[in-house]
Amino acid sequence: MGKGLSMKAIVDPDICTGCGLCPDICPSVFEMDDDGVAEAKIAPVPVDDEASCREAAESCPAEAIIIED
Repeated sequence: MGKGLSMKAIVDPDICTGCGLCPDICPSVFEMDDDGVAEAKIAPVPVDDEASCREAAESCPAEAIIIED
């Protein structure tokens, strides 16, 4: 069985370039803040969103997203 609700996504605001790719890929987890920097808006990541959250992290051109299991 899956671990369930244990995965966290963290965006390093000092590395994020504000490209907007992560909320495009996984809008249930990521959003852009008022400064144009991505942030994870929920923790832990819902099980149904884990795959798209990992895809967002892998797609980040700045490698600013850290996934913690």
